[in-house]
Amino acid sequence: MLDRPVSEFSKPTRRLPNQRWQIYPQKPEFAQKLAVLMNVSPIISQLLINRGMETPEQAQAFLEPESLVLPSPLEDFPDLAISLELLQNAIASQTKIAICGDYDADGMTSTALLLRSLRTLGAQVDYAIPSRMHEGYGINKRIVEEFHSEGVGLILTVDNGISAFEPVARARELGLAVIITDHHDIPQKLPPANAILNPKLIAESSPYRGVAGVGVAYILAVSLAQQLGETKGLIQPMLALFTLGTIADLAPLTGVNRRWVKRGLQHLPKSNLAGIQALIQVGGVQARGEGGAGEQGSRGAGEEISNPKSKIQNPKSLKPEDIGFRLGPRINAIGRIGNPQTVIELLTTDDMGVALERAMQCEQINASRQEMCQQIEQEAIAYVESEFVTSLQQDRVLIVVQPNWHHGVIGIVASRLVERYGVPVFIGTYEDGEHIRGSARSIPEFNVFEALEYCHDLLGKYGGHKAAGGFSLPAENLQVLRSRLIEFANQCLEPQHLKPLLKIDAEVNLDQINQQLYQQLNALHPCGMDNPDPVFWTANVQVVEQKIVGKGHIKLTIAQTIDNQDYRIKAIAWRWGDYFRLPPRVDVAYKLRENYFNGNTTIELELVGARLPIQIQQFFASSPIQSSTTFEYNQRQYTCGFYKNGIEAELRIKNSEGKVLAMQPGHIIGLLGTNRQNAKEVDISQPQYDSIIQAALQALSVKS
Repeated sequence: MLDRPVSEFSKPTRRLPNQRWQIYPQKPEFAQKLAVLMNVSPIISQLLINRGMETPEQAQAFLEPESLVLPSPLEDFPDLAISLELLQNAIASQTKIAICGDYDADGMTSTALLLRSLRTLGAQVDYAIPSRMHEGYGINKRIVEEFHSEGVGLILTVDNGISAFEPVARARELGLAVIITDHHDIPQKLPPANAILNPKLIAESSPYRGVAGVGVAYILAVSLAQQLGETKGLIQPMLALFTLGTIADLAPLTGVNRRWVKRGLQHLPKSNLAGIQALIQVGGVQARGEGGAGEQGSRGAGEEISNPKSKIQNPKSLKPEDIGFRLGPRINAIGRIGNPQTVIELLTTDDMGVALERAMQCEQINASRQEMCQQIEQEAIAYVESEFVTSLQQDRVLIVVQPNWHHGVIGIVASRLVERYGVPVFIGTYEDGEHIRGSARSIPEFNVFEALEYCHDLLGKYGGHKAAGGFSLPAENLQVLRSRLIEFANQCLEPQHLKPLLKIDAEVNLDQINQQLYQQLNALHPCGMDNPDPVFWTANVQVVEQKIVGKGHIKLTIAQTIDNQDYRIKAIAWRWGDYFRLPPRVDVAYKLRENYFNGNTTIELELVGARLPIQIQQFFASSPIQSSTTFEYNQRQYTCGFYKNGIEAELRIKNSEGKVLAMQPGHIIGLLGTNRQNAKEVDISQPQYDSIIQAALQALSVKS
């Protein structure tokens, strides 16, 4: 037999994605009942149940957000009335208004929204955005004093300010009025502003509760335009900016966000904002009729593959992924490594020439951001693999700090490391020899903000929420911080948590995937935060073709045999180059996407998960060593069994001539020969090998 370890000969693939699959419990009876009441298919009703719908009324409000009866924002936001009064008085007296924004997509779209609307309503208004590199997030005393020296009488913060006690106090000392519009968590002590608009201060049951910073700005601007009787020509441009900012900020697509974003996505392709049209052109976004989704290239985690000159062929609607993966990154890139003024000019100009120029600047900076991310990610992985990978299970958290990384993009890299290693990640870079500034990203069971509070005595500034945060610290505290975070992680994380969680809606066979199913899913759109794209899974598919495309993506064809009929479908797995080649048989989890090519529309899969089929997992995990049986394949006799090979089980199949095929789970390369010394490596995904492996597993299954 082949008795030396396979690894001496083969080059095994990296394992499949390290994931926990959580498949929603299926409720067929309830789903059928809801389907009849709502006049939708049972699969749609099951998806609604998975998203927390328990009654037909809840489902109705979700499927038809326009049926939602909205209270007046004046009823839900206690300080909205005084905010409107302050703005009306400032406009009437021509008092200078200054907006203090933020450098992310939410902050920049909020700033542009209020600039456009206030100027249209006759206000004298300007803006400032703090420097990401030199000042960090939020309004500060320098900005306040600069506004004062310029004769500003009213400061309006957007997407920041709720924690800015000292800068706001300084503004009031100087005689300036302050309106804070923000959506971040409420501190113990509120700033002494004249008015504060924050959805976290209103009832949890309010449909306005989930709005982002741009949502608060939209509510304020629309309310002001209504009070002044000047809504004509204002609402649609503001709705476009609201939609862009809400999706780019990953705000929940529930409540009014769902209603307004759905409207906004239909309006965006025909928006009269020059900046929106320029972004759409440069971003290569193709609008579709209802049910359409982007070209497969639109999901390349910011790596756009399609033609940037593509035209809007059917200007009916965009999808959230068009913004999340095409338009949003171009805006966010400016905030990360460029000058936010570029985006403000893009979104406030009415000159198409200027808009295209600014959009091209966004394009170039986003390309630089992508390269920077890729380089830092590769350096971070190399560092982790050399220093920490063996201790991850014990540490349960990853702290990665290196010099010369751009802190504008390390948050993106942190997210990718979480995806790769399945643990919370704190990543930082040296600002000078003595200070470190960083970002954190998390897994569901680990609260970043609580972790930072646990280490508060070691940190300078810090902030965030459950899933993400930012921090700074003296470099001399790094080792102690590492120990403290490991201590915290070991208090709240168990070993089983250290795998990324993949939530899956339902099992579907390939023969069920067609245009009709795809169109039915449109009832759930727009999808995004708190209303994720449906994720389906199919068991034990065969990978019949696979190749690397672009920057490390796998393009593949999978097949499933049902009632002696072969069903095939194309798929893409973004940034899965490390897992190439995939094993010949896998369970796959995926989202459905529409792909447009040469005038043809096809449904394809976007893989988000893969694992060994359950039967194979069970065989390799539980089959007794030396368990064997005989079987017949193509009128020839074989023996097969599981044997110990190092720490893993190995499947061996032997023919009557003594030739053995040996394979380990998750490996694409097997060995074929009469002994290890003369065995040759073979690709077991090839049909002739895969078929006999499946026959052997079937024989062992019958035996067990």
